[in-house]
Amino acid sequence: MIAEVEAAAKEGDSLGGVIEVLGYGVPVGLGSHVHWDRKIDAALAQAVMSIQAVKGVELGDGFEVAGRRGSAAHDAIEWDVEAGDYRRATTHAGGTEGGMTTGELLVVRAAMKPLATLNRPTLRTVDTASKEATVSFKERTDVTAVPAMGVVAETMVALVLAHEAQRKFGGDSVAEMVRNATAARAALGER
Repeated sequence: MIAEVEAAAKEGDSLGGVIEVLGYGVPVGLGSHVHWDRKIDAALAQAVMSIQAVKGVELGDGFEVAGRRGSAAHDAIEWDVEAGDYRRATTHAGGTEGGMTTGELLVVRAAMKPLATLNRPTLRTVDTASKEATVSFKERTDVTAVPAMGVVAETMVALVLAHEAQRKFGGDSVAEMVRNATAARAALGER
């Protein structure tokens, strides 16, 4: 990655890329399977898509599973004898199903386009005064904003999860919300 960034910098170009945010220990049942505006996958996609220059979001293997047959696209359910619990064998759906979290690993990816500002004038444009074709002027720019976008995406995912946890477990204080979440986990026999 470093070599690619250095090469693009030398050429006065910019780079995009893909980041991945992983959520461990996400409670079962955040989101809604009936309300279109409360589905966890939709909320995550909206939050991450709101980041400047993000042009694609997927949960799990989102884009890849679109080209698979159903028999190879879904997360099989298995019984974990040691844990005495149900588990998903894979994360094709990214830890969500039917608009809600499954309690498995949450996987959110975002694709960011390369920055439009370049250190060499090559991008075609139009002169607004003369209306004639020209190229953009040289502008100081970073080569990529992908590492920074990763930090922002992690924060956006955390905000969505916190909002949905607060909605599900409620309470007037953090202590009450933690108590409610602990009770919900115990009722489910969750790990």
